[in-house]
Amino acid sequence: MSRNYHSLSPATGKLHKEFPEISNEEALHALDTAHNCYEQDWRFRPVSERARIVAGAAKLMRAQIDSLANLATLEMGKLISSSKDEIELSASILEYYAEHAAEFLKPTAIPEHPGAVMHTQPTGVILAIEPWNFPYYQLARVAGPQIMAGNVVIVKDARNIPQCTEAFARLFRDAGAPEGVYTNLLCSFDAVNTFIDDFRVRGITLTGSETSGAEVAERAGRNLKKVVLELGGSDPFIVLEDADLEKSRGRRRFGSIIGHGTRVRLFQQGMEKAFSALKLGDPADSATSLGPLSSEKAVTGLLKQIETAKEHGAKVVAGGKRIDRPGFYLEPTIVTDITPSNPLFHEETFGPVVSLYTVSTEEEAIKIANATKFGLGASVYCRNETHAQEVALKIDSGMVYINSPAHENFAPELPFGGVKNSGFGRELGELGFGEFVNRKLITSTQ
Repeated sequence: MSRNYHSLSPATGKLHKEFPEISNEEALHALDTAHNCYEQDWRFRPVSERARIVAGAAKLMRAQIDSLANLATLEMGKLISSSKDEIELSASILEYYAEHAAEFLKPTAIPEHPGAVMHTQPTGVILAIEPWNFPYYQLARVAGPQIMAGNVVIVKDARNIPQCTEAFARLFRDAGAPEGVYTNLLCSFDAVNTFIDDFRVRGITLTGSETSGAEVAERAGRNLKKVVLELGGSDPFIVLEDADLEKSRGRRRFGSIIGHGTRVRLFQQGMEKAFSALKLGDPADSATSLGPLSSEKAVTGLLKQIETAKEHGAKVVAGGKRIDRPGFYLEPTIVTDITPSNPLFHEETFGPVVSLYTVSTEEEAIKIANATKFGLGASVYCRNETHAQEVALKIDSGMVYINSPAHENFAPELPFGGVKNSGFGRELGELGFGEFVNRKLITSTQ
């Protein structure tokens, strides 16, 4: 397959459209435009004018929810209901920053030093390198805060969602944003490297793999550029002895589940029953509850992880095979008997695979949860709220959710990000707004 961008259906494996990769010269011209927009226009716009445009993009997003959702479902296989939920969330992020940016930008006096005031100002062009799994949400997490802060944004997105990324960029154009405020580029990684090296790009944010994050951070470091990295994780899901099994089982999708022996066996039985009830089909059909993975690479990668886990002593107690039909479908899978020496113990499984761990004590559950090199999110299920809070504080992650999974807690006001190899920095909330701004101190001596 060429290095062009491809709109290919994971449900059928068929190519719908192909988009040419732009040249490095075209990419640099786009950077010229973005930088000129920042220097001559956008940074000076009143926050109310920025808010009008960003809120306008959100309004357009809601008005186009059906067409935008259909694109996400077409290009990355997301269930149509999930695509619509993502659009609602993305629009709410844009609205949140349009509403709250004026407050975040207010000068703040330092009481202990009369005459000292902290001002919040933009810094310039921000480069965003984004993945495919949330084609609108990932973009809104960057565009909302950075555009409202007075920065301008250039995006290099995944190669398999070109129609989604262009549709998102069009929202800002149609809302009245001048050329250069938000730029979507179907460019090469050579162009990305050129951007990182270019002094006009003042910050880089990336959501992706550890390898990509390390490469970008290394290059950015050589150029003294700030970076925000969200590199995924293997979020532990701890089921304590007094957990409500029905509630916890109904809310867990996939990932690592850790619990006491009897509770884990009951949990497993319930998940097997739930898996058997999933309706396989076209993700565009609202009746479908089991859609495809995003790509052929995603399927073969997961199958390899499962096979390697078995070679190291793990047991596949449900699923584990590719589904024999067109497209990129995999059986929902449950893997048990995973030891610390098993590669799966340390890996993220990006798909319908549950890693099930049985422990005899709460301390052992916490130890397993913290043994991963990742530290993005975690969940704790326990009827005793006070005790659940105590356990949450012992988990090494950027976010912990009590009696609910991460995907039910995505909200514009809640900071998102991790520790360890899950990256650093935060998106969303006021913390996300402040990642690429200049906190300028101005003092006046009377």
